[in-house]
Amino acid sequence: MLSEPLEELVAEIRACRHCAAHLPNEPRPVVWVHPEARILIAGQAPGRLVHETGIPWNDPSGDRLRGWLGMDRATFYDQRKIAVAAMGFCFPGTINGADLPPRPECAPLWRPRLLPLLKNVRLTLLVGLFAQRYHLGKAVKPTLGETVRAWRDYPADVLPLPHPSWRNSAWLKRNPWFEAELVPELRARVGAVLRASPSP
Repeated sequence: MLSEPLEELVAEIRACRHCAAHLPNEPRPVVWVHPEARILIAGQAPGRLVHETGIPWNDPSGDRLRGWLGMDRATFYDQRKIAVAAMGFCFPGTINGADLPPRPECAPLWRPRLLPLLKNVRLTLLVGLFAQRYHLGKAVKPTLGETVRAWRDYPADVLPLPHPSWRNSAWLKRNPWFEAELVPELRARVGAVLRASPSP
């Protein structure tokens, strides 16, 4: 059960129509949170399949992300373990077959109110450029690749990742260090956070 402040905020988010005039479909904000969640996945924005189902990462990108995490669907969708709050809560549409960036209004509108209510989060996964810019601020590097490569430079409670879209397969092939070095560290940190005793 959600705490009352979180439950009220989630209801507000799901009723949001702030960007309706700029979206290709009726808004369907997707937010997946629980006050006990230990890990926050901060992605970009829902894709078309996620918009249709209302379930975050319920698409091929989610399959690849779960592969990186070494996590099955049951664990991934256990809200007491994993929270999902993208930089944009609604599907922004596509251009030339690629998803558009998250609407810029969304993160400033909701994240300052939402993140403080997720008091048990011990690890935030920054999936993609927009999440990295928001959460890392001036510490972000000029490109996503440089930010991900510099993962050791950031605090242990954040980890930058490339987007697991199949469009990034060429980047992954050019950067074998990601699966050789960062993916094992990602799995180790995720496992340690989920095994740790709850905060008092």
